[in-house]
Amino acid sequence: MERVYNFAPGPSTLPLPVLEKVQKELLNCNGTGMSVMEMSHRSKMYLDIFNQVKADFKAVMGIPDNYHILFMQGGATGMFAAVPMNLLDGGKADYVDSGNFAHNAIVEAQKYGEVNVAGSSRDDAYTYIPDYTLSPDAKYVHITTNNTIYGTRYTSIPDTGDIPLVADMSSNILSEVYDVSRFGLIYAGAQKNIAPAGLVIAIVRDDLLGHAMPITPKVLDFKKMVDGDSMLNTPNCFGIYVAGLVFKWLLDLGGVSVMEEINKKKAAMIYDFLDNSKLFKGTAVPEFRSRTNVTFVTGDKDLDAAFVKEAAEQGLVNLKGHRIVGGMRASIYNAMPVEGVEALVAFMKQFEAAHQ
Repeated sequence: MERVYNFAPGPSTLPLPVLEKVQKELLNCNGTGMSVMEMSHRSKMYLDIFNQVKADFKAVMGIPDNYHILFMQGGATGMFAAVPMNLLDGGKADYVDSGNFAHNAIVEAQKYGEVNVAGSSRDDAYTYIPDYTLSPDAKYVHITTNNTIYGTRYTSIPDTGDIPLVADMSSNILSEVYDVSRFGLIYAGAQKNIAPAGLVIAIVRDDLLGHAMPITPKVLDFKKMVDGDSMLNTPNCFGIYVAGLVFKWLLDLGGVSVMEEINKKKAAMIYDFLDNSKLFKGTAVPEFRSRTNVTFVTGDKDLDAAFVKEAAEQGLVNLKGHRIVGGMRASIYNAMPVEGVEALVAFMKQFEAAHQ
């Protein structure tokens, strides 16, 4: 069977050159005579891979020297607990409630201390990024830069002054340029734009280390993880290896700035069609539309289901919206080629013509 265009929100499509490289090296990685999945994480052959992955990630993200890169496990959900455990430090934190995962982060943080919901669009089905009022004495401010389920994104980053800004970038990391120095902590589950599921990457600033609560498990303690070079336990060796291939793919392409322009083009193709369609309608407020997760409906649940089914028959798969909201969602992460978006828009036009 030929490959389909996979619009899944995560785990999601990976760049074809990366998959081909994995396939080529699966049995014999770098001439070692073994798979990367068989290597000891303490061996020189694996540490050479590991250190290069860190160097390439630092380059592709433009990470300053006073930040550390951590390869952790537990996904963004695990980080919902790790963040307050490491940063709350007896104080309170501001959280902006802009989507399902932003809300889940709030619920988890409330287990460990005082949380101020600085703004919320929950009552309006998270169709936009809400206004927010920040506390002058907050230990940190937490945002979710892109909302996968509802298809919204921050179009500008909050200015939090001296208060550390924490960002869950799971669904749009590496898809647009961010100035890392504006953040105290960035974290991202890898399964959307970086690598297979099971890996989460954190970028943490020096001054935020060493404040963990005594109850913090050592594998969630940022300072201990930095001291152990992300190897307090066996890391996700294969996920880190694949992430490294993705970073090299991005660097060869020209970096995140080039990728951002491609992503703008892909998103515009779909939104331009939606804005002129008589059948389909985008669900997010236009000002806050995501570039990586495009959500839309026909207004008829049966017609939505028919669209998803017929699209899959054409090799356009995983377009069903999240169970919370229904409708459709096209996740067009970095690895989705322009040709896949062109094929989707062509089918949408065909489907619309057939149902007028």
